[in-house]
Amino acid sequence: MNSPALLTTSSLAALPPASRVSEVSSLGLIRCHALYPSHFADTLHSINRFSKPTRCRCDPTTIKRRALPMRSGAVDSLTNALDVEEKKETKISKRDLADIWREIQGANNWEGLLDPMDDILRKEIIRYGEFAQACYDAFDFDPFSKYCGSCKYHFRQLFHGVGMSDYGYEVTKYLYATSNINLPGLFQKPRVQKLWSTHANWMGFIAVATDKEEIKRLGRRDIVIAWRGTVTNLEWIADLMDYLRPAEMNSMHPHPDVKVEAGFLNLYTAREHDCRFCNSSARDQVLSELRRLLQKYRGEKLSITFTGHSLGSALAMLSAYDIAELGLNDDQVESIPITVFSFAGPRVGNAAFKDGCEELGLKFLRVVNVHDSVPKVPGILFNEKLQMMKQWIDKLPWSYCHAGVELALDHMHSPFLKPTNDISCFHNLEAYLHLLDGYHGRGQRFYLSSRRDPALVNKACDFLKEDYLVPPFWKQDFNKGLIKNSEGRWVQPDRIKIMEESHTDHH
Repeated sequence: MNSPALLTTSSLAALPPASRVSEVSSLGLIRCHALYPSHFADTLHSINRFSKPTRCRCDPTTIKRRALPMRSGAVDSLTNALDVEEKKETKISKRDLADIWREIQGANNWEGLLDPMDDILRKEIIRYGEFAQACYDAFDFDPFSKYCGSCKYHFRQLFHGVGMSDYGYEVTKYLYATSNINLPGLFQKPRVQKLWSTHANWMGFIAVATDKEEIKRLGRRDIVIAWRGTVTNLEWIADLMDYLRPAEMNSMHPHPDVKVEAGFLNLYTAREHDCRFCNSSARDQVLSELRRLLQKYRGEKLSITFTGHSLGSALAMLSAYDIAELGLNDDQVESIPITVFSFAGPRVGNAAFKDGCEELGLKFLRVVNVHDSVPKVPGILFNEKLQMMKQWIDKLPWSYCHAGVELALDHMHSPFLKPTNDISCFHNLEAYLHLLDGYHGRGQRFYLSSRRDPALVNKACDFLKEDYLVPPFWKQDFNKGLIKNSEGRWVQPDRIKIMEESHTDHH
């Protein structure tokens, strides 16, 4: 008897000849060489009567994060014809990133690179999106954890912990923030009193490219500032959107007309004197570390890249404006380009903020899902689209304006994703990266170009079609973080020392 078909024709057409590997989780998913488990390949075998699929090897010494050739003869045969078609459709770039990195960072506002989608640019956007995703993967969301709201890893082990140890970057600073505003979904609190801080939450990190081969590939030494946002709870939209207030970043050259959302500014500049993790504001932490790194690598070819998702995107734009307004990137032999790769970001400020960013030479690339509600706020009624009433609207305290260049994606174009009314799926960062991988330009067929595993979409949501047998919300810590101590009891490991060492200034 033939097994029932688990793949639709449209989704088979989107399959690449190989896949990105998935990650270990306690829900039964394993990192392996094939895109899907062996029983899935068996189903394809039954349908198409091809040779038996090769067994999936799971030896930890052979597992890598990068894409690997598919071991299933069935899947390989099924995608044979597609491979030929994709080779015709995909422009194989003879350029190197090192030669065009300024254009990829937005020197020409990405003209001619977005439609059709430039392959090098796509890979770089996804790469920076993975830095933002690392903030989620490393964050302790568990309300039963004594360290809820902190990072799970020592700062020197962050990239190893999230599977990015081969990216060629090293973390130099963890970022913490506090806020006087209720931010559900962003600030996490345990069910018992916090042991490490009653005010702070881990908000991201600063990292720098240190691997010689990676620096050569990039064409410069890159400094990344990654901000954490919100995962599923979107209540912060209503709680945070308050009113515009002057940014006041540079007291020596004030621009009272430049205004940003008050809640974003509070999160960026607030401090708590009684807390060792946020006795200096997130802003002060960024500025001090960036000054140190710019001095350390003075004379080298540098770039400063911000990335963030959701509310983290707003912090990325705000901190990028802050650095440029203070002129930190100009205190060199040549001006250092500042780029923001934003994912699902809300509007941050008014039209004067947008104009100020352009005058300072900032480059913002905003990746949005057209069905995501977050990029549409604040300023649902009064925004940049009402150009006919611009002079009157700009005077309103709730008139907002998007800055930068927009790259619009549509999750309905992916054959891997199921119809749903769950707005958190539309907003999910892994879903955004999946859409980027399959986007080739307006009106062009969706197919995965860099072999990014679709299973990653369901890491923290329920968005993949059930045919793929990938459980929703599959990413979780082994035994939910508990370990058995010498007395045979299951306990949470002590992370206080790790947190203190990660917060201590080692430089």
